[in-house]
Amino acid sequence: MKYNLAFIGFGTVGQGLANLLWEKRGFLRERYGFEYEVVVISDPLKGSVYNPEGLDLGKLLSLVKETGKVAGYPEGKKGWDSLKSIRESNADIVIEVTYTDIQTGEPAISHIRAALKGKKHVVTTNKGPIALAYRELSELARENGVLLRFEGTVLSGTPSLNLGLEALAGAEIREVRGILNGTTNYILTEMSKGISYEAALKEAQRLGYAEAKPDADVEGWDAVAKIVILANALMGGDVKVADVERKGITGLDISDIEEAREEGKRWKLIARAWGEGDKVKAKVWPEKIGPEDFLANVGGVTNALIVDTDVLGELTMIGPGAGGREAGFALLSDILSIHRLLAG
Repeated sequence: MKYNLAFIGFGTVGQGLANLLWEKRGFLRERYGFEYEVVVISDPLKGSVYNPEGLDLGKLLSLVKETGKVAGYPEGKKGWDSLKSIRESNADIVIEVTYTDIQTGEPAISHIRAALKGKKHVVTTNKGPIALAYRELSELARENGVLLRFEGTVLSGTPSLNLGLEALAGAEIREVRGILNGTTNYILTEMSKGISYEAALKEAQRLGYAEAKPDADVEGWDAVAKIVILANALMGGDVKVADVERKGITGLDISDIEEAREEGKRWKLIARAWGEGDKVKAKVWPEKIGPEDFLANVGGVTNALIVDTDVLGELTMIGPGAGGREAGFALLSDILSIHRLLAG
């Protein structure tokens, strides 16, 4: 089967997927019977271009690398905004990879709503819409007979949601617990070596792990969004961002780290969701944990998630939780899942 793809956003993650699609075009066709054309790219900074017959993805990637823009592509219609690109293009699958706003979810919620109402499948790595409007959007997808996939919203390319929703179908998930933010884990790992919080944060920013304004990571908001997604998608909860008990790592200093080391323990920012009666609850909090806890041994920017089930007990996933290529792979995995479901 052949699909027309629309990129809404073409930053690091969008280009990560585009490079994978370009590199693996022959492999995807031969192994999975999956063929595609990218028909539209719309990005608020890089511009937009639409050609219903398909765009030359290799040429576009080279153009963006050289100029930082897609608007200079020689053919096609230019100047379409995101909503016009979604509603009026001939795309079958919309790839929503604009910036994340955990407070409002916009503009991504509007993008996803428009696509689903237009009976177009959606894949996204954008945490905002799934954390804030999961039930609404999943119901909208069901009503319109299309699919909404969001594997990359939690552990980037490391499969967590698809494992829980598909491979663990039939098992009750009683608790999920893990390290869901690589930036804070890197900072805490560096602090365990005797480096101050300020110096560790500065190095994380230099390496590109932390933003210039790192509040979403160090104050725990990124982990909150991810645990809300896990609680609702895997455990059937109705958890809101405001429901989550939250504390970041900014209150920890070297004396706290040193005290933990003397006790043979380490500080980690732990995100947890669990069933309590007929409700699901969630929390993000720094915890001092010992070596008997697997999470104590997860260092650097690596993420890990422990899923406790009634049938299999605990299962652990560990891997990279960020990166353009890794997040691009999550999108590719979701696109192939849609293809498998539609191809039967």
